[in-house]
Amino acid sequence: MSEIALRSLRFRQEREESWLRLETLLATAERGHATRLTYEEMLAIPSLYRSTLSSLSVARSTSLDAAMIEYLEALCARAYFFVYGTRATLTERIIQFFTRSWPLGVRAIWRETIAAVLITIVSGIGAYFLVQSDPAFFYSFVPHELAAGRDPAASAEELRASLYQQTDTRDALGVFATFLFTHNSQVALLAFALGIAFCAPSVVLLAYNGCTLGAMVAVFASHGLAGELWAWLLVHGVTELFAITLAGAAGLHIGWSVAFPGARSRLAAAEQAGRQGGLVMVGVIIMLFVAALLEGFARQLVQTQDTRWMIAGGSAAVWLIYFYLRPSPRP
Repeated sequence: MSEIALRSLRFRQEREESWLRLETLLATAERGHATRLTYEEMLAIPSLYRSTLSSLSVARSTSLDAAMIEYLEALCARAYFFVYGTRATLTERIIQFFTRSWPLGVRAIWRETIAAVLITIVSGIGAYFLVQSDPAFFYSFVPHELAAGRDPAASAEELRASLYQQTDTRDALGVFATFLFTHNSQVALLAFALGIAFCAPSVVLLAYNGCTLGAMVAVFASHGLAGELWAWLLVHGVTELFAITLAGAAGLHIGWSVAFPGARSRLAAAEQAGRQGGLVMVGVIIMLFVAALLEGFARQLVQTQDTRWMIAGGSAAVWLIYFYLRPSPRP
């Protein structure tokens, strides 16, 4: 027997027992039976992995048998993915996001969410009374493209007709929904990303969004159409406004963490807040997609005020229960 073969045999005899135990535990876990492993066996895998990794290092440095080195490399790779790799499937991760991660992320920024709601409401009320006192203020808050003829110069009949206009083709509705989703996503992402500048840009975007809404309500209210406008708006507005509010709240969370990092560095505070806010923003984009579908299709196809109120109320109930009223999901 050659010297290398002899040394390899002795090396194997001294350490093979731990290799075989690690291989057995990994085989059990890889067959989908990880729950059958005891607590002690789960704790043993990282220790056995480090021991096997040490054996591989010695085998390489002393030029032992190539077949044994190859075996140890494969065993270490399997153990590495078990110890450090993800063991959740894509489906499991998606389920975890919707059942735990997203709701917990939204609940964690409840203070900023309240602040974002108050900013929107206060700015909306301010714009409402400004436009009521002087309709010229309307054009300071609502761009011409967004107004689309729904401005102080429009008659009551024209304003009412704009709330019940129908689009003949579904293709046109699809284009409209795509445009709305793109536009609202840009606003939400700006409200989130610019929050790092000590909250100021997020506050401005939330306030401007509230002013736009308040100015529009003022025009319709002056003709006695406030109720019909709210029914028309809230079909999609419950989801859309809540999504933009959450985006602004996530931006406020980052800005506040940067301004007041506490014992952490500002960079560390921004990184932690950014991860939490980014989790919320993934859900916000989903909400805006739903809102675009409601705005592009449901709002245009549903022509009765009562049905619009039912859709708006149902949307509000779904989001409130999902985020706040159901039992808190475990982290």
